[in-house]
Amino acid sequence: MCEYCTIELMICVAAQFLKDGSTVGVGTGAPCAAAMLAQKTHAPNLLIIFEAGGFAPQLPSMPISVGDSRTFHKALMAASMMDVFNTCQRGMVDYSFLGGAQIDTYGNLNSTIIGNYDNPKIRFPGSGGANDFAGFCWHTITMTPHTRKRFVKKVDFLTTPGYLTGPGSREAAGLPEDTGPYKVITDLAVLGFDEGTKRMQVEKLHPGVSFDQVQENTEFKLLKIPVIEQTEPPQKKELEILRDEVDPHGFVIGR
Repeated sequence: MCEYCTIELMICVAAQFLKDGSTVGVGTGAPCAAAMLAQKTHAPNLLIIFEAGGFAPQLPSMPISVGDSRTFHKALMAASMMDVFNTCQRGMVDYSFLGGAQIDTYGNLNSTIIGNYDNPKIRFPGSGGANDFAGFCWHTITMTPHTRKRFVKKVDFLTTPGYLTGPGSREAAGLPEDTGPYKVITDLAVLGFDEGTKRMQVEKLHPGVSFDQVQENTEFKLLKIPVIEQTEPPQKKELEILRDEVDPHGFVIGR
């Protein structure tokens, strides 16, 4: 068995959900690493889009921001943020990759504040392009550490829409049908969403992790599929590509 750290496991798991020939809107950090890894393994025709306007760059190395010049390197198009969001609104982006400070049972995300809005304990950067990505891309994938402070009954601020208050609420708010949260990848498990209730459910457990451990680190009650599988550990070749080609300087996996 290959030795790997938690963030490497999360990136390798996330990469597997990106299909060849699909389109993904990403930011920097772990989501970008997952998209790059997918391109270099099973999805060579994955088209990556960056919020600042880079369409399908051939990334020479890990960018440090969505406006980094590398996000335009040999791209099909160097466009603008408006062009990126118009592309999402036209239904042309399959996946969005997001993070957040808080997430609830319906996949709603908070990346704005912790506490009262007018006098918060912590203030974060806010939405950026997250609201547009999650609102109009077909499937939203979230990567986040799994703690009770993050997996909360109610987000302190609704920055980014998940399934809002349950079935039909996205559509009632004017968002496209058949869009919404898809997977949540944490350091403990892979979670999805029940088709009927739109509530979060445990689908896979990482090696050595129990369902009770995941529930203990979650404020709300989790659903679970009838048979929960164990996550496959990263393969040796995946780790070599991740470490040597995707993130050789350890900007993400070295944290």
